[in-house]
Amino acid sequence: MATLAEIRAKLLAQDKKAETNANQSQGSNALYPFWNMEVDNTAVVRFLPDADSTNDFFWRERQIIKLPFSGIKGIAENKPVTIQVPCVEMWGDQCPVHAEIRPWYKDPSMEKMASQYWKKRSYIFQGFVVTDPTDEKDKPENPIRRFIVSPQIFKILKGALMDPDMENMPTDYDAGTDFRFIKTQNGQYADYGTSNWARKERSLNEVERAAIEQYGLNDLNDFMPKKPNAEELAAIMEMFEASVEGELYDPARWANFYRPYGVDLGEFAPKSNSNSNGNASESKKSTSAKKAPVEDMDDDIPFESNAEVEKKAAAPAASASKPKQDASDILAMIRQRKAD
Repeated sequence: MATLAEIRAKLLAQDKKAETNANQSQGSNALYPFWNMEVDNTAVVRFLPDADSTNDFFWRERQIIKLPFSGIKGIAENKPVTIQVPCVEMWGDQCPVHAEIRPWYKDPSMEKMASQYWKKRSYIFQGFVVTDPTDEKDKPENPIRRFIVSPQIFKILKGALMDPDMENMPTDYDAGTDFRFIKTQNGQYADYGTSNWARKERSLNEVERAAIEQYGLNDLNDFMPKKPNAEELAAIMEMFEASVEGELYDPARWANFYRPYGVDLGEFAPKSNSNSNGNASESKKSTSAKKAPVEDMDDDIPFESNAEVEKKAAAPAASASKPKQDASDILAMIRQRKAD
């Protein structure tokens, strides 16, 4: 039998591990919903580097295909649903869905349907919320948040990186630059076209540096979808064909692969979260109706991330010291890729 001192040591270690896991998991509120701010407001954030040193950039690009169905067979046959699946072009592979729909653009009568099934891009960043106009109530303990950025905003981010006047990496701890999400109105839709980088550089303050030291940076790949295997890719193509034909989503055929977010499939629901593409969360988080109808900036992606699939216990920790990335090298790399 263990001694009292050994028992106390083990209990203390368990408490510390539980606390660490709770801090790193952060929950669904780790995503900062800047789109919930009122029109004519500005949210200021500071992007941070990716903990993955193999990632040339400080973001990850996600490509998602949306498959609409008029209902769910045997459950809700008159309630339209959309199944979201990863596009394998994210990994440099040929996507069978896009191979099918690319020729559709040659026929004007097919363009609208082709666009409906064309992949949607979004970009994952992480960083601090410097100025929050949303009056957010349920802030996570870990202040390092995730940001889902639309192509409209990403174009602005990328454009500034290509500007020779930006001499330092914006994620640099000492000479970095904050970014401002500015929400305006364009007709009935929200518009972020005037968002921009701050004019002045800013060094991270002591609180921000301490947070990086305590919690560590996230590996953004943990929040990317798992690459479909051959069986899952076949299911994606089956669902695509069924969607185009106007068929109902059939949970008996596809629930073990991909399924509608936040819908109770009853007996067809996978029995274990170990399935290759289960819901990232069992409870759908509330999102404000204020978000732009044309933007896909929520994070309700109904399949497991790489972190969930691999069951990673924690994201890699990072030192509060200056990142090893060389700003001039990375900026030059981005500009070279654009030139190519």
